[in-house]
Amino acid sequence: MKALIDTSVLVAGIIRTHTDHQRALPVMKQIRHGQLDAVISAHSLAECYAVITRMPPPPRLSPPQTWQLIQRDVLSLMTVFALTANDYRDLIEHLAQNNIAGGVTYDAVIAWAAVKTQVDQIITLNAKDFRRVVPALAAKVVIP
Repeated sequence: MKALIDTSVLVAGIIRTHTDHQRALPVMKQIRHGQLDAVISAHSLAECYAVITRMPPPPRLSPPQTWQLIQRDVLSLMTVFALTANDYRDLIEHLAQNNIAGGVTYDAVIAWAAVKTQVDQIITLNAKDFRRVVPALAAKVVIP
């Protein structure tokens, strides 16, 4: 099964002290054991780095420590998909036509990667926004 993994699951799955770690851990284990073909949006890669390096201590990690975790737990196990300039144009047009504004745009970028990669599931801890920005994907949104 091919699944897009949202930033919320990545961060919770990587950081053992995260409040949702136990919810995200089974997903990370499925990926490690080859039971899930995981894709992430390039946006999630940057977002993951930003969130982990600015988490309140503990466990705020240094940038080099964060990079090591991302290499080990994300890049070595998951495919990173980047939207093209035309994809961004199409996404913004979709948002405008559906009167969607504000910070949910960033979840829409991740959801659009799911559209482009034709995943079977979107695994997130933030289902509401994903269902809102691309209603056609609502049935594919899974909360661990």
